[in-house]
Amino acid sequence: MVHILHYLGAAFVILVMVQLGLAIIGTLRRQWLAGAVRRGALQLFDERIALAQVRRQRVENTVAPWMGNRKFEVDRVVHECVGVKSFYLKAHDKKPLATFEPGQFLTFSLDVPGHDKKVVRCYSLSDRPREEYYRVTIKHLEDGAGSGFFHESVREGAILDVKAPAGGFTLDLDSEQPVVLIAGGVGITPVLCMLNEMIKSQPNRKVWLFYGVRNGKEHIMKEHLAQVARDHSQVEIITFYSRPNAEDEEGKDHDIGHRMSLNDLRDILPSSNFEFYLCAGGEMMKTMVDALLTWGVSEKHIHKEAFGPASVPKTGNTVIQKAVRVIFAKSGKTLPWTPDTGSLLEMAEASKIETIDSSGCHAGSCGTCKTAIKTGEVEYLQDPSSAVEEGSCLTCICVPKSDITLDA
Repeated sequence: MVHILHYLGAAFVILVMVQLGLAIIGTLRRQWLAGAVRRGALQLFDERIALAQVRRQRVENTVAPWMGNRKFEVDRVVHECVGVKSFYLKAHDKKPLATFEPGQFLTFSLDVPGHDKKVVRCYSLSDRPREEYYRVTIKHLEDGAGSGFFHESVREGAILDVKAPAGGFTLDLDSEQPVVLIAGGVGITPVLCMLNEMIKSQPNRKVWLFYGVRNGKEHIMKEHLAQVARDHSQVEIITFYSRPNAEDEEGKDHDIGHRMSLNDLRDILPSSNFEFYLCAGGEMMKTMVDALLTWGVSEKHIHKEAFGPASVPKTGNTVIQKAVRVIFAKSGKTLPWTPDTGSLLEMAEASKIETIDSSGCHAGSCGTCKTAIKTGEVEYLQDPSSAVEEGSCLTCICVPKSDITLDA
């Protein structure tokens, strides 16, 4: 009997100790969870404070854009890959550089031999905002007057006329939401500017970069992109070679050996609920935008910029399918416009209307062809890169909606 009581007593003590241990463990667990919540809240608070400080610093460091052309000296020229060079520009007057938004471009007025007028071209800034220089990265295009001039004639020490940064294809730096960047070929330039800025000012922001080129010889800034992927775990870079060469090794030189598609995005991205920024040539741009819309991405979450005149949709896509009159008031000409005529600038060029400056980008970026509308309305074939004041139009990317009179 004594033994039984002894064992019962021991069992009771053990039970009490177990219950007490469980209670202590429960208390410690609740304390740990509360601490974790506090630590998480403090971390989130610290991150928001840091983001607010970056935003404040960005505002405090803002330098206003200049008016008209400003002289810039080419400080360095760097060969990036076949047919692509980067040009580093410093202000010739040594004054501070104007602040810009990642994704914007510079407009150059070039004295190209064989051209009576200045050749105006727009090139995206390919690096994040810095105090000491601007950088543009330019592909030598076949029959490209501007790109040919840069590649063949522009050397270190050259002086160029440059307008202040402009353009509406810009990254939202006030958002912390993950972003998806999509680029094709030299369309990597504004996207790379966005990526470099996020790494600096938003190091915790999740980024996917999908980049498509034909092969390794056209892979712009390959080493830089690889280094970014190695050094920043929040950045995922997926490269596509649509026509890989024999020496291009999948898994080493590139990730996927075919043209980028919606299926690839679906396989890699956890969802379609992101902001998408795209820059590519016309064909790839249309393909990817259509794919994203099919996937259910809202049009307001698709930010895009095509490049080159070939990217401007033809008038066969417009709803205007009738003949109208275009009056060029200054030139004294009245001409019939039909859907086969093309844009108002193409019409002016074909008819030798010299009161519209036609030496610009032909893609709605530089603003060179801007013309006042005296009567009538226009329809745009693509969205202008920047706002156009009421009563004017960019003739290179618009057509008349009705009889129209231009101050040209």
